[in-house]
Amino acid sequence: MLRALAVAGGVAGAAVLSQFPEFSQQYLQRLAGQVDAMALLVAEFDATAAANGLTRDAALAELRGTPFLIDRRTDLERAFARHDRLAANLAALRAASPLERMAMPHRLADPETLRATWADFRPAVPVTADGGISALVGYFAGWLGASAVLGLLAAPFRRRRTA
Repeated sequence: MLRALAVAGGVAGAAVLSQFPEFSQQYLQRLAGQVDAMALLVAEFDATAAANGLTRDAALAELRGTPFLIDRRTDLERAFARHDRLAANLAALRAASPLERMAMPHRLADPETLRATWADFRPAVPVTADGGISALVGYFAGWLGASAVLGLLAAPFRRRRTA
């Protein structure tokens, strides 16, 4: 009975993890679109600043005096920081194989992109080597996890051997 449950845990792990390569690919595509769109904002701001003889930091510093300008400066600073963070994540994810991405969950952590990717994601049968390897890793992770949990739950009910 416990072995059957452990195998079921393995199958569940395989099913879930086999989807990771495709999910990470779709996340990567959405991330690239966001980085491209944000790069336009950054380039336009920098061009406007340069046309007025200012650096980005100097142009941001000029956004003061009214609550609206201060809020706009804060919005732009947040957008510039997000662009830098997402661009770095995109570069790292592009350089990694689908299997290497499994070890990079921190690079797949933008809440907006993750939510949008998940909303449109549809599981598929993994027909690539990466999908198969992910399924195998998922099977063993699920099997080991289920075995460990079941072993801990069953421990109080085992008979102790007496000498």
